[in-house]
Amino acid sequence: MLNDLFPFSLTVNTTAIAGAGLWSLALYLGFWQLGEWIMDQLKRWFNFAERSLYTSEAEFEKTRRARESQNAFYASILSIIPFLIAGGICNYGVEFTLGSSWAISVGMLACVGCGIYELGRRDGMK
Repeated sequence: MLNDLFPFSLTVNTTAIAGAGLWSLALYLGFWQLGEWIMDQLKRWFNFAERSLYTSEAEFEKTRRARESQNAFYASILSIIPFLIAGGICNYGVEFTLGSSWAISVGMLACVGCGIYELGRRDGMK
């Protein structure tokens, strides 16, 4: 039925998506300082770019808190993109060197290791 609508076939490698997602999560947990820095830079840039859209200072200040909260949300979502790219590269490296059967296993090991590191780091901050 779906082949009748589209004249081309689209194949999705679910193993690559799962492996890249696991590696992305591991890198996001392991390099949390980089994620925070990216998020702060994006938030600052969004706030600067949005400030240039207003001509009146009163109108800008009236909705400032709501816009800054919205920009923080967008920055936190977009800060994931570099980790997705790096996770895809790591997954490709594991598939290239060890084979596709190891991609998800090593991604899970990296995820668990970085998760334990994150728990220890947060416990050490108290």
